[in-house]
Amino acid sequence: MCLAIPMQLKERREFDGVAELRGVRRSISLLLCPEAQVGDHVLVHAGHAITRIDEAEARATLALIAEAIAREEQPS
Repeated sequence: MCLAIPMQLKERREFDGVAELRGVRRSISLLLCPEAQVGDHVLVHAGHAITRIDEAEARATLALIAEAIAREEQPS
């Protein structure tokens, strides 16, 4: 299974940038999503921004991920 995490682009250079989620920053490649601009939300998979998404979709996706983690942590 593959998982892409919504993050917000905080810094941008020509082919890479820095994205942030909940205070954690990561260097990411922008080769697959060259249209991304600082402030955009992007889906990040394996260190690459793969597409832009709007803020509402980013929030909804993060909520679903949090729900899935909570369910996994519940005793059987």
